[in-house]
Amino acid sequence: MCQRLVNLGRLDAMLTTGFSVRGTSLKLLRSHERGVITRINPICDATTHKLQLMGLNPGQTLTIEQRFPRFVVRVGRDRHVLDDIMVNAIYVRIIEH
Repeated sequence: MCQRLVNLGRLDAMLTTGFSVRGTSLKLLRSHERGVITRINPICDATTHKLQLMGLNPGQTLTIEQRFPRFVVRVGRDRHVLDDIMVNAIYVRIIEH
């Protein structure tokens, strides 16, 4: 059941150039997966502002360092702890290893 929910949350599209693009909500990434922020859902202006201050903007590459007990992402050399609202606001394109 959980795998089905993950599959529903991820989008697979084949482009004419022959590579695939996979996008998802940040909350569906597993530990150590990497992604490029594609958009930030403007749930709340304060949340969007906090993410911008952390340097979490579209185009930035991030890595999931930890999901529990706190959601920790790494951007460059910086690590950030994100609350549930922040995690739900971020959408990424998954980077394959």
